[in-house]
Amino acid sequence: MDLTTDYMGLRLRNPLIASASPLNADLGQLRRLEDAGAGAVVLPSIFEEQIVAEREAFERHTETTAEGFAEALSFFPAYAGKGFGPGRYIELVRRAKAALDIPVIASLNGASLSGWTGYARDLQDAGADAIELNIYLIPTALTTTGREAEQHYLDILTAVKAAVTVPVAVKIGPYFSAFGAMALALAEAGADALVLFNRFYQPDIDLVSLRPSPDVELSTPSEMRLPLLWIAVLHGHLPASLAASTGVDSADDVFKYLLAGADTVMTTASLLRHGAWHMRTLLDGLVALLAARGIESLDAIRGRMSRGNLEDPGVLERAGYVQMLQSYQPAFHGGGAGSGESE
Repeated sequence: MDLTTDYMGLRLRNPLIASASPLNADLGQLRRLEDAGAGAVVLPSIFEEQIVAEREAFERHTETTAEGFAEALSFFPAYAGKGFGPGRYIELVRRAKAALDIPVIASLNGASLSGWTGYARDLQDAGADAIELNIYLIPTALTTTGREAEQHYLDILTAVKAAVTVPVAVKIGPYFSAFGAMALALAEAGADALVLFNRFYQPDIDLVSLRPSPDVELSTPSEMRLPLLWIAVLHGHLPASLAASTGVDSADDVFKYLLAGADTVMTTASLLRHGAWHMRTLLDGLVALLAARGIESLDAIRGRMSRGNLEDPGVLERAGYVQMLQSYQPAFHGGGAGSGESE
């Protein structure tokens, strides 16, 4: 059975990718993921704030020293204001590349154009096979227009693409007024892949301290519907690969994403819940699903349920929405006290 997959020019042995998570910061866990069958791994994100903070600390140190000693700067490496970032992450990239035979994708997470994008070159130089650009932008300024927010995404992508020659994937959320047009704009601006979708983590409110309470809730299969929809819509219409992310917990979920048109399927939540070896469960389950249908290649099923291959594409649009609401039957039909029914 042929599971090989092309993902933004990288040849993967199968479409399953361990997406960015704390699990992937440990070399032992990365080896377990490879042994369990992962087609590629995405390292944990390095954040814009970390890069900027370390650069500013370096600059403060050199300025303070220079004030006391006129020749002090000659003792520091040449520094041109770019490409300087946390060394531990660079070392993780190097060690992962040395230890693994599968592609290693570095993750760069940011939201501004403050110069941190040049750090992508350091990740490439450390051996990263590709960069996943995780743009986490919440335009809270009420004067920011949709067009301005979209252009900001494109500007960040352009800056990163100018810094590297390896493929660049863009991981974004769904909150655009016309997501299809935005996806096309990103692909035309140079995105080699789109990862759908980034999950925005909103804080809760702690009723005891009356403070924002940040926490992380892992995704569930019930959250797959939105990325399924847009992957099905975009399949075959972009000059970029499509990676599905969100809600994967079983081989059935992987199969659904492939049917919709995903080139690769990423998971974090299931690995955090069940451990690295769950990747083997997903892979074996996918093989079993394909074998049961007599399918020998992913090309035979990828995109079969995409919008362009459906007899009635309307099921992905308003017609499907109307049909679902009209056909829904509540599980409870009683008319007792509190039912709201009137005689």
